[in-house]
Amino acid sequence: MDFVKLLAEVMGTYFMMFAGCGLVLVNLKTGTLTVLGTCIVWGLVVMAMVYSLGHVSGAHFNPAVTIAFATCKRFPWKQVPAYISAQVVGSTLASGTLQLLFDLKHEHYFGTIPTGSNVQSLVLEFIISFYLMFVISRVATEDRAIGELAGFAVGATVLLNILSTGYFHEFSTN
Repeated sequence: MDFVKLLAEVMGTYFMMFAGCGLVLVNLKTGTLTVLGTCIVWGLVVMAMVYSLGHVSGAHFNPAVTIAFATCKRFPWKQVPAYISAQVVGSTLASGTLQLLFDLKHEHYFGTIPTGSNVQSLVLEFIISFYLMFVISRVATEDRAIGELAGFAVGATVLLNILSTGYFHEFSTN
């Protein structure tokens, strides 16, 4: 396994989680960001990381992407545990950094809470996850796709997913 690829996965996952979760913390403290602001930050950080590190590691940054590529025979199964470990390390380091910067207490930890029913939330999550994985797999594995636009397509899909379903969730602290 190439150490540089794993480092790219750690860094990409770190920066995505730092920016995305950091913006939620800022919003919880200031109330200045809207669903649109959340969409834009997540979409842009995904796009930036795909363009910055995609040529190094493939820019998975998410175990679901790694497993999907392996399932489609576009990524070797023997590398899946190392990639997922790198992604967990990246997200853990980002969470630790946010903990240090914001001096979070247990009651400050946040998450998204569905505002609709459990069935509605499950269906929405299935649809937007399928949509994202469909776009990722098509732009990353289809020979006829324009590879240079992969970062834009994936970032835009993240933005659209949050924009189209963001009002079904509330950001809150425990």
